[in-house]
Amino acid sequence: MKVGVIQSCYLPWRGYFDFIDSVDLFIIHDDIQMTKQDWRNRNKIKTPDGVKWITVPCIHGPVSQLIQDTRVDYGQKWQNKHINLLTQSYGKAPFFKEYAPEIFATLKVRYDSISALNVALTKLINRFLEIRTPIRMSSEFQLSGTKTARLIELMTKLQADCYVSGPAAKDYIQNELFAEKGIRLEYKSYDYPEYPQLYGAFEPAVSVLDLLFNAGPEARKYLKSRQPNECAVC
Repeated sequence: MKVGVIQSCYLPWRGYFDFIDSVDLFIIHDDIQMTKQDWRNRNKIKTPDGVKWITVPCIHGPVSQLIQDTRVDYGQKWQNKHINLLTQSYGKAPFFKEYAPEIFATLKVRYDSISALNVALTKLINRFLEIRTPIRMSSEFQLSGTKTARLIELMTKLQADCYVSGPAAKDYIQNELFAEKGIRLEYKSYDYPEYPQLYGAFEPAVSVLDLLFNAGPEARKYLKSRQPNECAVC
């Protein structure tokens, strides 16, 4: 079984969904430290005035606060701001009307945490993209280790024989520990073709909503990386 693990992100880019689609089981890492000014609660969209951030305000506590415990600040009325900006930016996109109502309805729900909001949106977008990979939360497994040891513990509990990681994790993953356990280790490749997009020069690093609103049912044609994963432990 091939397993991938990533923290939840707010309306992530297409590579996140390619990652989910490329594994047999996707684990959302929700019981680790929440980071500020990161992808957990923000992402980029393309607007007539260039690329802009959309950020979900969160209530931050101690440095050790976990993602699953980080509450959304609904006192700031951010939902309408995001809905209005998305409408202004993509209202003329060919498939906006097909997807926007369900996305906006999900945004209007009050969730207990940023993790819960991100998971709800991810599952909705998976449905749009016909991605059927099961999703589970890392907090289900009561993991005790840190970094690579934590991942090995998870793979052992799942009896998985292949772990897929994002390339940024190369800085801390100890490849030899996977080799010792006989677990294949791959680093995800992110190499995608351009797709029809509004407002001038192509911008690759924006929310997957840009792909959905512009490509609609053809979105999956632009979702899969053109390069194979890098195998670190084969």
